[in-house]
Amino acid sequence: MRLLVTGGAGFIGANFVRNAVRERPDVRVTVLDSLTYAGSREALADVDSAIRLVEGDITDGAVVGKLVADSDAVVHFAAETHVDNALADPEPFVHSNVLGTFTILEAVRHASSSKAVRLHHISTDEVYGDLALGDPGRFTESTPYNPSSPYSSTKAAADLLVRAWVRSYGVAATLSNCSNNYGPFQHVEKFIPRQITNVLTGRRPKLYGTGANVRDWIHVDDHNSAVWRILSHGAIGRTYLIGADGERDNLSVMRMILRLMDRSPDDFDHVVDRAGHDLRYAIDATPLRDELGWQPARTDFETGLRDTIAWYRENQSWWGPLKDAVETTYEERRQ
Repeated sequence: MRLLVTGGAGFIGANFVRNAVRERPDVRVTVLDSLTYAGSREALADVDSAIRLVEGDITDGAVVGKLVADSDAVVHFAAETHVDNALADPEPFVHSNVLGTFTILEAVRHASSSKAVRLHHISTDEVYGDLALGDPGRFTESTPYNPSSPYSSTKAAADLLVRAWVRSYGVAATLSNCSNNYGPFQHVEKFIPRQITNVLTGRRPKLYGTGANVRDWIHVDDHNSAVWRILSHGAIGRTYLIGADGERDNLSVMRMILRLMDRSPDDFDHVVDRAGHDLRYAIDATPLRDELGWQPARTDFETGLRDTIAWYRENQSWWGPLKDAVETTYEERRQ
């Protein structure tokens, strides 16, 4: 298989690429990434000789068209993803998430006129909005879209484009909406690595509001194993929700990080809550498990978190140059 991975130098994409190279020697991987602040050549350094890395923008139709035409399948990770950044400046999110997905779809559509090109589109559970705290319900593939932020609204728009291109043009695509990922190579602006690296650099961790907001955590390796299962066996046009039953409130996650790093569970600061902060996410992944036989392997959150802490402790050379800029940005936004 000739596989094109967009956003393959970002957090989830880079983990996907490394796993593909290690576990699937019959797959030839090309990565397309614009290498913005969230993309990293270093995240692919250990597989550099086994892949082709193209630096380019997914809205560049000429570049995307040629790469798609040379591929058998496309996994579309490329996106702007950080909610705080979207609140501060939504324009890059419209550019990458909406126009970028349109460009990918058009390239797949035109390439498919002469050969079959399979597309899998990566999305988020945030397109569904949020659930009430204490609500026993979970998101399913039939949950109405109700995005809360500029980020989630642009991902919702991208999802709807994919569905329309499947129906209108016969593009061979599947979609997946996943819960919150954690693991190695996640940018330090995100919740878990930010708190870990705050401790490692002698800063006090920061918690939005009371920390009652609930997220459904999944290790990045489990997310990517589900993507492979959908790419290989998923029904064209279907949306699959990916989750590992990992619901935890942010306060509990914060205190677990502090305990695992030998700090007092109250050694953090509460800060003013994020605007429009979603209350709770929860995924029902039953169809993925029952129909495609997928199961998460890393369901012990504490063990996964301990491994993630160890990775950040051992890889300060990767995240260290990013840290000061991230904390400066957060401080400026609080003023």
